[in-house]
Amino acid sequence: MAESKLRELSNDFAVKIIKLCDTIKGHYSLVNQLERSATSIGANIHEANYAHGKPDFIAKLQIALKECYETEYWLELFVKSDILNREIAVDLYTQCGTIRRILIASINTAKENTKQKDY
Repeated sequence: MAESKLRELSNDFAVKIIKLCDTIKGHYSLVNQLERSATSIGANIHEANYAHGKPDFIAKLQIALKECYETEYWLELFVKSDILNREIAVDLYTQCGTIRRILIASINTAKENTKQKDY
């Protein structure tokens, strides 16, 4: 259940970022970076579902987590550079933060389950 919720959240977030990026004029290299990191979150979560074992599953989720942190960086930079309105960014920060927290919990659970299996 949490897996599908995470996939859904990350997909919805990616769509919002894609639509946002379509509205930003100029700064193409920065927009590209934001779009790539935000869409990579969901791609890695989706790929984790087809992982070759628990270590690969955890690695994919960790990559998705890193992409969350990168996306938050780009959003912050866009706001500080007045490329993005803070009110718009708040909603995106919140969504990205929710995905990040679920990823952290999922990674920790997967690691804990791996440790328990080893004993």
